[in-house]
Amino acid sequence: MIKKITVFFLGLLLLIPFTGAAAAPSPISVDVHYLVVSPTSDGSTNLMNMVNYTNTSAEDYKGDGKSEAVLNVSIPTGADGFTFLDNKIAAKQVDSGFITTDPVPANQTMVLPYSYRMAAGEEINLMVDYPVQMMQILVPEGMGSIEFKNIKATYQGSFKMDDQNYTGYSVDSIEAGLTFTMMYDKDKQPSAVSEASSTQSQTETSGNVTKSAPAFHNPGHLRMWAQSPLRSWDPHVFLIILSAIIIAAISFFTYFRMKARAEDRRLGADKEEKAFKLLMAKQKAIMDKILELEENYGEGNMSEADYNAKLNAYKQHLVQVKLNLRQFVE
Repeated sequence: MIKKITVFFLGLLLLIPFTGAAAAPSPISVDVHYLVVSPTSDGSTNLMNMVNYTNTSAEDYKGDGKSEAVLNVSIPTGADGFTFLDNKIAAKQVDSGFITTDPVPANQTMVLPYSYRMAAGEEINLMVDYPVQMMQILVPEGMGSIEFKNIKATYQGSFKMDDQNYTGYSVDSIEAGLTFTMMYDKDKQPSAVSEASSTQSQTETSGNVTKSAPAFHNPGHLRMWAQSPLRSWDPHVFLIILSAIIIAAISFFTYFRMKARAEDRRLGADKEEKAFKLLMAKQKAIMDKILELEENYGEGNMSEADYNAKLNAYKQHLVQVKLNLRQFVE
């Protein structure tokens, strides 16, 4: 199952556009972080990570210059059995987690796959090292559920992937430096977890201090309106009229533009459908080849050199197919 998850993430992450988050002190941000949580045969909890690190600058990122580290990745205290799953990227394990030493190319993405185990029943405290646009936490169906502290997580329900059903949770827009807690219970299934418990807000779990909502009208805006030529108008009525005019103009423009393009889309639909189906068939064939390669290597039917050479060739082919598919999914 782990092999299938690895192949799925490889394909899924390559579909994501190579763009970063908003500007930050560090040019590195995480577009998406996939985390699969599942029990192991010895009763511990396995956490498999696939993380998409993007360099948003126009120059290669070589770290902060204070050490050999380029990327610093924290793993929870108490983690055991750490494994880095890509031998093409230079990585070193340190006390807090691991570091990479290869530069991240300008305006490109580096995918880091790694896994570790936690003792059963322990809280899992995750440290976010870089801004994360989206984090997806997956649990194989029937293998438990997750509750969260100090973060707002949205329960996504279940879905099927490579003949395996998963339960999903999503966390959006996580700031660098944030620490939050996951509590995994392999015996408590999602049907017993209310949506309210899986969408706890930070204010519910960070103490008794709450923030008041800002005033609806900014005093500066009121002063500007009072000094404008439109001060005799009720600002709310003016806003409604202005909004109606804008909406009507946009609707008028959109209608005629869509009408002009409808015929073009109809003529090109058949050709695009055929091209899309061909690319999807190629993608499936490559993914099947990678799975077959993984199985052969795992059974000792081929050398590591042959395995790496063929895997690299399949990856290159898969990248090209994914790039061609992006014109249909973007």
